[in-house]
Amino acid sequence: MDFPSVGATENIILASVYAEGVTNITNAAREPEIADLATCLNKMGAKIEGAGTSNVKITGVKKLKDISYNIMPDRIEAGSLLCMAAITGGQIKLNNVIPDHISPIINKLEECGCKIKKEKRAVFLEAPKRLKAVDIKTMPYPGFPTDMQSVFASILTVAKGTSIVVENIFENRFKFMAELKKMGAKITIEGKTAVIKGTRKLSGTRVISTDLRGGAALVAAGLVSKGETEITNIEYILRGYESLDEKLRNLGANIKIKEGE
Repeated sequence: MDFPSVGATENIILASVYAEGVTNITNAAREPEIADLATCLNKMGAKIEGAGTSNVKITGVKKLKDISYNIMPDRIEAGSLLCMAAITGGQIKLNNVIPDHISPIINKLEECGCKIKKEKRAVFLEAPKRLKAVDIKTMPYPGFPTDMQSVFASILTVAKGTSIVVENIFENRFKFMAELKKMGAKITIEGKTAVIKGTRKLSGTRVISTDLRGGAALVAAGLVSKGETEITNIEYILRGYESLDEKLRNLGANIKIKEGE
């Protein structure tokens, strides 16, 4: 593969399970979800080796069997909730988390001034009164995940100092920043680089969720904005975050989904 794409790696694995002979993927993506997919398929009777590394070998089989399987915890939801606690200057303990899966996120949050304690299957975060600016650049796993770029950029809008965000994976992933600017964020974009000058406060207004992670970024910003923030197109957010409003209310947020939204 020219680039270690997660979706492409997963699709090739799935297509190869029933293929005759042996399929080898070189420069495969290494995300934990790929290893989890292979573990599930192998329990069903597939023959997959090396998933989670750059070289994956799949030997085709004739059939798979029914199984029961618990999928891995959602590392992007975990990272998003940590960021939402960080931007509000709060505290949070997340259970059923694999800390190693979110090491780049934890490292950057610590750079921002957060105190983080890791347990085997849990993470505790205590945020400072005001976050510090940091630079991030998205990279294939085990680098900083592109799916966390939006939410992390959102928390940097109120951090002390200037942050630089570089998006190396996807094009047009800064669309949500135009919505953050409506809330008072100071952001300049040039190509795949965004420069964020931290401001002490954001102001609530009506904004549009442009995509799944961009929508989560607006939720994070809304949690600390003065006044009321109304986010439309929330179907994007609900697609990737189960009961997010309920979880945030349990943490003390004043958030609700309007009827018909």
